[in-house]
Amino acid sequence: MGGTVAGVGVTALGLGLEGPRGWAFRGVSFEAEPGSLITIEGPSGTGRTCLLLALTGRMKSTEGTATVGGSALPKRMAAVRHVSAVAHVPGVTDMEPALTVAEHLHERALLQRRFGDSLRGLLRPRAERKSQERLRIDAALKAAGLDLASLPKGSRTAVRDLERPEALRLSLALALIGRPQLLGVDDTDLKLSDAERAEIWALLRSVAENGTTVVAVCSEAPAGTVAVSTGPAGPAEPTAPTEPTDATDEAPASRDAQEDAQEDVQESDGKEAADALAEAGRA
Repeated sequence: MGGTVAGVGVTALGLGLEGPRGWAFRGVSFEAEPGSLITIEGPSGTGRTCLLLALTGRMKSTEGTATVGGSALPKRMAAVRHVSAVAHVPGVTDMEPALTVAEHLHERALLQRRFGDSLRGLLRPRAERKSQERLRIDAALKAAGLDLASLPKGSRTAVRDLERPEALRLSLALALIGRPQLLGVDDTDLKLSDAERAEIWALLRSVAENGTTVVAVCSEAPAGTVAVSTGPAGPAEPTAPTEPTDATDEAPASRDAQEDAQEDVQESDGKEAADALAEAGRA
């Protein structure tokens, strides 16, 4: 268990999604090779999460075309879901705060074995299944850079007691248990320090270097990625709030205030994504 994964190429041409409140995003075009790190950047409220869900087969686009590993969207959404996983998406991958890290990992491994693996895997002896589960979890934790020994109570640490970077890494580990060919990550750089952002981007690069194609939502994309911007695309929704413009000479306290405002806007984004899911269709 572990090693490299055969990622998928991702292309889009004029991709758009219209929901009850107007266009979530529109006019998105790009091409990325397997094993690429694709970044969806732009202000909050510009359809970044909706685009992420559309590219991973979890939200139905309404305009343009996209192809993920040879599967055309939106016609073959089920096929794309089969090879993809998402992490850290509000309202989609939320973890139960009272459950421990170990409980989340065990539950995800059981679900993967029951619904994601072959029938032959279900028929293996119990001891072999448990051994494979342990190997699968260990590989996912290593890929996500999450050291259980560093947590306050080890694997028995409750999710509510995790720091933000640790919670993000756990969400990544849960998604990686299924060894997806395409990994979608939302809010990659939200409310992280510069050092924490650098660590997360290095982590996602390592996941991509091991073969998995990564699509990550962020406010500002680092260099060396396939950058896709949702900001200028399509007409702005009248009810969508806007993110404050960054200033290079602002004080640290002002930057913290901006990040708090961005988090508040993300709650609105989640509601808009839910509206779009209901309107456009979600599997």
